[in-house]
Amino acid sequence: MRITNNMMIMNMMNNMHSNLGRLDKVQQQMSSQKKFRLPSDDPIGVSKSLKYNTDLSKIEQYKRNVNDAVSWLEITESSVAELVDIFQRVREITVEGATDSYGPEDLEKISAEVKQIREQIIKVANTKYANRSIFSGYKTDKDVLDEDGNYNVNLSITEKSAYNVGPADSILINTVGNELFGRVADSGYTDNDAVAGEKCQMLEVIDNLIQGLDNDDNALIDNSIAAIDDTMKNLLSIGAGIGAKTNRLDLNMNRLEEQKLSVTKLLSNNEDVDMSEVIMNLKMMENVYNASLSAGARVIQPSLIDFLG
Repeated sequence: MRITNNMMIMNMMNNMHSNLGRLDKVQQQMSSQKKFRLPSDDPIGVSKSLKYNTDLSKIEQYKRNVNDAVSWLEITESSVAELVDIFQRVREITVEGATDSYGPEDLEKISAEVKQIREQIIKVANTKYANRSIFSGYKTDKDVLDEDGNYNVNLSITEKSAYNVGPADSILINTVGNELFGRVADSGYTDNDAVAGEKCQMLEVIDNLIQGLDNDDNALIDNSIAAIDDTMKNLLSIGAGIGAKTNRLDLNMNRLEEQKLSVTKLLSNNEDVDMSEVIMNLKMMENVYNASLSAGARVIQPSLIDFLG
């Protein structure tokens, strides 16, 4: 095969362009600190990065769910704690009212305070989070109790909202009103369900106490103390359950942070360049390119045509 000057020059130019392309790629890695820009640079690496970024996106969503769930539980816990304080006060003044030393005027003052407490219980029952009623089950757009203390909606303890807080991991975060406030009548529903228009048990206890105070009925006042104790026991039990869920979510958040750190490290190992290696490659590619330029200068020698020109 006859090798001509044109063939030598063309081969030299192709090799020089190849060397320049490799030098450009290393320079891009140097400036971006990434191993690749396009799928064609490293198809397997790009595929791994897509997976790691998807995993990070899921972790961030789980973290948002955890934060929302914690906020919901915190306001629920605060409401339950307020009810505990309320009934501690109710018990205190009820015990005072049950003594023989309290006359009708004293009982009237206690009754007036309990009536104010009754209104506060209804306000607490209708507490909202992000404009959603926290004790209304699935019917979060409605108050759980009306102004008379009757259930405003039908409720079932199965109306639990689940938050996804991890892969194949969810937690029920809402407390349905009838769990907290109870019910007093058989409505034909299951034992734990509540029906709109039905008075809640918690306010039934308060109303019986008010009736005993207004009528100076010591027996009714005494009976109210036991009912108040039962109510407080239920409130404390529910509060403990909420606290346990909050602690579980704290553990979930810690685990998600660890997962995020792990996946971020994998993503960095997959994408980020080793700067010392890139600098070494850059020097090497510069030397190769400069050598090809020098070799090219020898290939392209002046010809007779150059002199004749």
